Amino acid sequence: MSSSADFPAPANAPTPPQSLVATVKQVPDKVSLDGLEGQWDAAWSEQGTYAFDRTAERAQVYSIDTPPPTVSGSLHVGHVFSYTHTDVVARFQRMRGKSVFYPMGWDDNGLPTERRVQNYYGVRCDPSLPYTENFVPPFEGAEGKSVKAADQQPISRKNFVELCERLTAEDEQQFEALWRYLGLSVDWKHHYQTIGQTAQATAQTAFLRNLARGEAYQAEAPGLWDVTFQTAVAQAELEARDYPGHFHKVAFHAPDGSKIYIETTRPELLPACVALIAHPDDERYQHLFGTTVRSPLFDVEVPVIAHTAAEPDKGAGIAMCCTFGDLTDVQWWRELQLPTRSILVRDGRLTREVPEWLTSERAVALFTELLGKTTFSARSAIVDALRESGDLDGEPVATQRKTNFFEKGDKPLEIVTSRQWYIRNGGRDADLNTTLLARGDELKFHPEFMAVRYSNWVGGLNGDWLVSRQRFFGVPIPVWYPLDAHGEPQWDAPIVPDEALLPIDPSSDSPAGYTADQRGAASGFIGDPDIMDTWATSSLTPQIAGGWLTDPDLFSRVFPMDLRPQGQDIIRTWLFSTVVRSHLEHGSLPWANAAISGWILDPDRKKMSKSKGNVVTPMGLLEEHGSDAVRYWAASARLGTDAAFEVGQMKIGRRLAIKVLNASKFALSFAGEGEVSLDPARVTEPIDRAMLAGLADVVDRATAALESYDHTKALEVSETFFWTFCDDYLELVKDRAYGAGAVDVSPETDSARTGLAIALDTLLRLFAPVLPFATEEVWSWWREGSVHQAAWPTSGGLREAAGDADTSVLTAAGHALAALRKVKSEAKVSMRTPILLVELAVPRPYLHAIESALVDVRGAGRVTGELRLDIAADGLGDQAVQGGIVVVQSELGEAEAKQPRG
Repeated sequence: MSSSADFPAPANAPTPPQSLVATVKQVPDKVSLDGLEGQWDAAWSEQGTYAFDRTAERAQVYSIDTPPPTVSGSLHVGHVFSYTHTDVVARFQRMRGKSVFYPMGWDDNGLPTERRVQNYYGVRCDPSLPYTENFVPPFEGAEGKSVKAADQQPISRKNFVELCERLTAEDEQQFEALWRYLGLSVDWKHHYQTIGQTAQATAQTAFLRNLARGEAYQAEAPGLWDVTFQTAVAQAELEARDYPGHFHKVAFHAPDGSKIYIETTRPELLPACVALIAHPDDERYQHLFGTTVRSPLFDVEVPVIAHTAAEPDKGAGIAMCCTFGDLTDVQWWRELQLPTRSILVRDGRLTREVPEWLTSERAVALFTELLGKTTFSARSAIVDALRESGDLDGEPVATQRKTNFFEKGDKPLEIVTSRQWYIRNGGRDADLNTTLLARGDELKFHPEFMAVRYSNWVGGLNGDWLVSRQRFFGVPIPVWYPLDAHGEPQWDAPIVPDEALLPIDPSSDSPAGYTADQRGAASGFIGDPDIMDTWATSSLTPQIAGGWLTDPDLFSRVFPMDLRPQGQDIIRTWLFSTVVRSHLEHGSLPWANAAISGWILDPDRKKMSKSKGNVVTPMGLLEEHGSDAVRYWAASARLGTDAAFEVGQMKIGRRLAIKVLNASKFALSFAGEGEVSLDPARVTEPIDRAMLAGLADVVDRATAALESYDHTKALEVSETFFWTFCDDYLELVKDRAYGAGAVDVSPETDSARTGLAIALDTLLRLFAPVLPFATEEVWSWWREGSVHQAAWPTSGGLREAAGDADTSVLTAAGHALAALRKVKSEAKVSMRTPILLVELAVPRPYLHAIESALVDVRGAGRVTGELRLDIAADGLGDQAVQGGIVVVQSELGEAEAKQPRG
C-alpha cells in the first residue's frame, strides 16, 4: 500500500487508496524471527504474491534467466550466496512496478546425474541390454555408494534413464523446499527441467535449425577424449593440471647415420610419429629441413619440417609430432597437412591391430607385444626397448608437466579420432568471431571488468563447439543414418525428423519411411547413438523458460530477457554458448545484462566446491541463524568479488533483522490498535524533518545503487542510516513521542509520531529485498497487502515532509547526546541518572543545529537543570569524537530508584 501520492503502486498490484493514514492491527507482545519463513512462504503462495502478470506488455516486464542448479545431490552455501543476489534484483524490480518473470529450472541431465544414479542405485548403463519392466535397483541410498564400479548391475538405457528421472524428481523437491525457506520470490508456476519434454523439443529443434542453416555439422577429426567417462570433451570443459611425468631423450636416425635427439614425455606414441618439427630460425636444424629421418624401433621415415610454433629453448628444440599427443600436435597436423597415424582408441589403450604403416619385421614384432596395452604399460615396454636398442640417451628425468583434464575427470585426456557433431562458434570463422566479440561489447556486464573474460575467451577460440557426447542420460542427437546395401552408414546423408514430432529418440524411434525391423539391416537405418552436451541444452534456457516453441505470446513478453545471473567460472561455457545460440537463432543477444557473482571461499581462502569437499550445506545455517540473516551475509558481498564464508556476518544480519522488529514495535507503540498518520504536513519539528531529509538522501543513493546492480552499496547506506535512526533519533524523540502521557496530543508529539511512521514505512521497503521475512512481518502489523508488492520508496514525499530541513540537526543532536552519555558512563552511573548542570563546548557549525533540537537533547540526556552551550575554541575538540563537542563541566544528580516488580 502506498503512503502518499508520491509513492505509486506497482503496475501489477491492485491500486490502493491514496490514504495518509494506516491502522495498527496488532503488534505482538514479544517479537521473534523464529518461524517466519514457513509462515510467510505459505502466505505468499496462497496470495500469489510473486505471480507473473501475463497481461503485462514487454516494456513493463523484467525477465530473469534464472540459473538452473545442477540436480546431483544437494545445494551448498555458494548457491544461497549467488541466488540471493538475483532475488534482491527481482524484489527491487517488482517494487519498481515491473511484472517480474522469475522462473526456476532444474539442470538434471548430464554426467553429474549419471554418476549420482550409478552410486545411489548401484547400476550402470549397457545400451545393448533390453528394457526390463518394473525394474528394482539392487541398492537405494547410502548402500549404493559402497558398490564398486565393477560390481554395479548393468541395465538397459531406458531403465537407466528412468532411474535418473526418479532420483532427480526427489532432489528437485528438496531444492524447492530450500529455495522457499530462503525466500526466493520465484513464481513456482514457471519451472522446467533441462531433461523435460519441452527442453528436449527445444534443444532438438534448435539443433535441426542449426543443421539446416549449415551451423551444425559433423566431422571425423581428432578430439579430446576422457577414457574414464568414454566421451568427447569440449574446449570449454578443460582444466589444466600438473601431472607427473619423465623426459626421455630419444634418438632418430638421419640418412648419414647421425642421431637427432628429441625429448618427449610420451615415448609410447613413437609408432604414431608423423614428423619432426623445429623452428625455421633454429640454425641447429637448418640442414635437416626437407629431409627425412627414421624413427627408432619402428623404422618409419618421417619428414623434418619447420614451424614457428616450435620452441628452440625447450628441450632439444626439435619435437616429434604424433597423431596425437597434445593440441600442438593437432595444430601441426592440420596446418602442415600431415598424415594420420592414430594408435590410441577410445578406451585409452593402444589399437588391437598392427598399423599398416609399420612394415619392418622388428616394428611389427614390437607392436604385436603392445596390442591393447594401456598407455602406461606401453610406455614402459617402449622405454625398455629403447634402452636395449641404444636409442635412449641416459635415464628418464622426472618432471611436472601441465596436461589437460576433463573438469570432472581424474585422468589426463587423450586425443582420439572420432566422428562428432559441432556447432559453429567463431573458433574457425573470423567473421563470426568478430560478430560474437561485438555481442560481448553490447552486453552490459555487472561488474564491468567481467567483460574481459568473455572477450579473452572468444578471442582465444581455436575450434568450433563440440556438442555430441557418448553418454546415456541427456537429449538425443535427433538424426538417423541410412545404411547402404552393405550395411554401411551414409554419414553425410542424415535423416531428420519433422519438428512437429519432437522430441524423438533415434535409439528407439524409427524415421519416416522405415519400419522398426529395418534398424541395423542393410538398406535400413541406424540412429545416432550420441546425446547432446549438457551446455547444448542449457544454452537455450531463455527459450525453454520463455516458451519459445510452446507459448509464443509469453515469449514475446519476456525475450530478449533483462538479466542473466551466473558465476564467473562459466562465462566461457554457459554465458558464451547462450549468446551463440541466440545470435544464430534470433539475431540478438539473449539478455541485456549479465550479473556475475564471485565465489565463496573457505577459511583457507580456497573456493568452495563439491569437488573439493569443502562445501557447507545451507539448511542448517538457515535454521540456526534465520533466512534473513543468511541473506544479509550474501547481500553484503558485491557482484564479481569473492567472499569468505562468515558465520559472524550472519550473526550481524540476525541482529539487524531483530532490531527491525523491535524498532518497528516501538515506532508503532504509540497508536495501540489505532491509526497512524503518514501525512508529511504533520511533521513540523526541525529534528524530525532533518531525519526525513537524511532518509530522502538514503533512498536516492540506495535506488541508484540497485539500478546499477550494486546491492551491497544499497544495503550499506540503508543499514548505516537505520542504526543512526535507532541509536540517536529514537532515543532523542522518545520522550516527545510518548507525550508525557497527555490525553491531547501536542503538535510536537504528533510530529515525532508521524516522522517515526513515515521513516518506518520507508525503511521497511528499503530492507524488503534483503530481509523479506522480517519486513513482511512488520508490514502485516499495520499495512495492507504485502510489502513486496508495495512501491519502492522515492525521495519526493520525504523531501516534501522535510522541507528545507538541515540534515546536520540530527547529526549534531546525536553527538550532543553521546557527550552527555559519556559523562554518565565515565562516572559509572545509570543512563537514567539526571544531569543537574552541564556545559558543552560546541563547534560553531553545530551550535544552531543543537539549539533547534535542545528539547529532545535535554529529554534524552535527562538534563533536569541548566544546559549551557558555548562556542568551542579552535582546536579544543576532536571532530572524530562526538563531532568535536566537549563537556566543559557537569553535575550529576541521584539516579531514580528502580520500581519494584509486581
